[in-house]
Amino acid sequence: MKDEVKTNSSSFILHPSSFILAFRQRSEELEHLDKGDYTPEEYEGCLVLLRRINRFLGDAGALRRSLLAEVERADLKSFSVLDVGAGSGELLRVIARRARASGRRARLAGLELNARSARAILEESKDFSEIKTVRGDALRLPFADDCFDYVICSLFTHHFKDPQVVAVLREMKRVARRKVFVIDLHRHPLAYFLYTTIGKIFLHNRLIREDGALSILRSFRPEELEQLASQAHLQEIRLVRRFPFRLVLSGSSK
Repeated sequence: MKDEVKTNSSSFILHPSSFILAFRQRSEELEHLDKGDYTPEEYEGCLVLLRRINRFLGDAGALRRSLLAEVERADLKSFSVLDVGAGSGELLRVIARRARASGRRARLAGLELNARSARAILEESKDFSEIKTVRGDALRLPFADDCFDYVICSLFTHHFKDPQVVAVLREMKRVARRKVFVIDLHRHPLAYFLYTTIGKIFLHNRLIREDGALSILRSFRPEELEQLASQAHLQEIRLVRRFPFRLVLSGSSK
């Protein structure tokens, strides 16, 4: 049985006795988004801030240097992507813009279990007819085998315990014809220190402030994420670190 790492939810700061332990193993403490103990106003504010975070703190850039670079290397004239746990669909719109700019045809879908997020994908993607949304469970993707060229997720896998991460990756592998890409956080003391220090000053949304800190504690060291991908039987596994404190894992489905 793993020792449980506890945080102070009101200040999202680790107890001193738990600090070293926190970076030795993943926390299993649930975030507010996982527990559902938030107001509609907090969730709306969270969606707005997450779009900014994805844009400016590395997720969009990590996507361009991974999935989009892969599409360009393969010189695909058309391609399809499923984003699992797509949030409000910000990364789908990044893909759509790049596809249009390069003259490629894209078929894009965002899967969300949360009804509000599923609506947000459509609301924010009104100018992108190539983007669709699907309500569904990442542990049982509602798609046939090899339904999409690529399956991605971003800042998603850390919400699950290790056995569930493996199950999610297996489902992503099943649905992907070509490759799976996973973008998530690097569990690192400096990332936690910077986030909690800056968060006190600039992050006024409780979900972003407290869940963001806990997300770092729930996230992965590079070797941990690679091991989970191996257990999911992904092939040609590759993991790179991207600024700031992002891990990008890729693996072929066959």
